[in-house]
Amino acid sequence: MTERLFTRPFLLVSVANFTSGMSYALFLHLSGYLAELGATDTQIGLIYAATAVASIAMRPLIGTVMDRHGRRPVIIVGGVLNIVFVLLYLSVSTLGPWVYVVRIGHGVAEAMLFSALFTYAADIIPASRRSQGIALFGVTGLLPIGVAGIVGDYVLSVAGFTELFLTAGGFAILTLLFSIPLPERRPELTPGEIPRGFWRIVTERNLLPIWWMIGSFSTVLTAYFVFIRRYVDDTGFGSVGLFFSMYVAVAIAERVFLGWLPDRMGRKRVLYPSIVVLIAGFFVLAGASSWVGVAIAGALCGAGHGFIFPILTTLLVDRAPDSDRGSAMSFFTAMLDVGTLIGGPILGMIIDTAGWGPMYVTAGVALGVATVIFARWDNRVMSEDAAGTFAHQ
Repeated sequence: MTERLFTRPFLLVSVANFTSGMSYALFLHLSGYLAELGATDTQIGLIYAATAVASIAMRPLIGTVMDRHGRRPVIIVGGVLNIVFVLLYLSVSTLGPWVYVVRIGHGVAEAMLFSALFTYAADIIPASRRSQGIALFGVTGLLPIGVAGIVGDYVLSVAGFTELFLTAGGFAILTLLFSIPLPERRPELTPGEIPRGFWRIVTERNLLPIWWMIGSFSTVLTAYFVFIRRYVDDTGFGSVGLFFSMYVAVAIAERVFLGWLPDRMGRKRVLYPSIVVLIAGFFVLAGASSWVGVAIAGALCGAGHGFIFPILTTLLVDRAPDSDRGSAMSFFTAMLDVGTLIGGPILGMIIDTAGWGPMYVTAGVALGVATVIFARWDNRVMSEDAAGTFAHQ
């Protein structure tokens, strides 16, 4: 009998993930606000990087707490902090130290929510339906990207950034309300078994290629998750809502109707073509001359993302021990922030010195090189592991 996927906890955590994503994705427009305050693209990259530093620094503690004390305390505390720091954007009126304080606090709250909600979902998805479940749960994280882009465009067209921050605060409150009914989840340990700890799992040999690939993927995503607002303002092509509505529509359709492809054809056989499609999206953005190019680029980037993230997540969950899943997922999500930390300042400097086209070409080429390295590295690791297993039989 097929194990049940759509349980009450799965639906609750999915809705909480959606509202959390809506709150966070509305800040796709933040670079426009920072530009109004006088920030250069390099400064914008540095401000986003401050959020990433705080988020990364918290991940060892978050992972350890989840593995030893459960997922729910992290979700609840993260939800409360998220409300506080989202509303504190209302007090940001200059580019002084206070904007960094708020961004750092927001980064900590988001790190807690993202890590714990994703780990909770991985816990309750049946192993026999893991690829499908992770892909469908991921839809609740993708959908806010498109919806928030449109909502943000609308709010800013009829009001301003104050109302945008209040809207984000409302979604943060909903996240906490949907999280409170979640039953606790802890790792299922055998008698005498204890989690090995955050740094032990991070340095697991067969996980190193996954860290490399998710980090590389996240670094180039900065090209549009941080800078798309500035891109459309500067070029006059399209809008944030246009890009991300195409992005999300294609990615969601792909997961809903073609979600069976990775399990049936092989995960890496789907992963590599998906990366090529994402790179094509960057190249289209580099040469775009109208809203049509922005729409096509959004569709291509969404098609790539639609498979890349759930495939990498499934590879991680399959390889990491259940007892250390909290630490593994915490570090996995931290690599998204590592990407912002690296990509924000570097890509911002490329924009300031060379322009939008060279920046998007650089992002595409960098992802291609990183993928070649991953393919060779992971094949070697898995071949050596298989040889070792055979030798001990």
